[in-house]
Amino acid sequence: LSTDKTVKVLNILEKNIQDGSKLSTLLNHNNDTEDEERLWRDLIMERVTKSADACLTAINIMTSPNMPKAVYIEDVIERVIQYTKFHLQNTLYPQYDPVYRVDPHGGGVLSSKAKRAKCSTHKQRVIVMLYNKVCDIVSSLSELLEIQLLTDTTILQISSMGITPFFVENVSELQLCAIKLVTAVSNF
Repeated sequence: LSTDKTVKVLNILEKNIQDGSKLSTLLNHNNDTEDEERLWRDLIMERVTKSADACLTAINIMTSPNMPKAVYIEDVIERVIQYTKFHLQNTLYPQYDPVYRVDPHGGGVLSSKAKRAKCSTHKQRVIVMLYNKVCDIVSSLSELLEIQLLTDTTILQISSMGITPFFVENVSELQLCAIKLVTAVSNF
């Protein structure tokens, strides 16, 4: 592809990333039936998954060998980081570590040990798939740091995204990817 076409593809991917970058997958509509809530969750997870695929595609394009400088579009990189941070904090951390869950009923405050003791280890297949994609995104961001200079604000966001997984339980694969990311930031 020519550089112009590659840039156009990345701009289209950015719009797809933006579509799912602020969607919360933790729905709890009190007045909806169980079927309606499941349908809403399926629709939202489809959009979130599509955005994760767009993130991976954009990062894979940027980390490909011999890419021209025009391909490293700052807005696309920032959108990928925004998407990843949002879904780590609002989707994955609450699913994998009960300490990050918010009680929708406003129940009493439990200690982190009590929350973890009550946690079930069963995860939905789409959540596990999203977790794996986010791990790939985090790992690919570390490759991008080795290729392209980024702005200070972007580096700050990446470094906070790389440090946070070490305070979350049950995300060992993400922690391994985060080690790679933090190492790339420190070499920056």
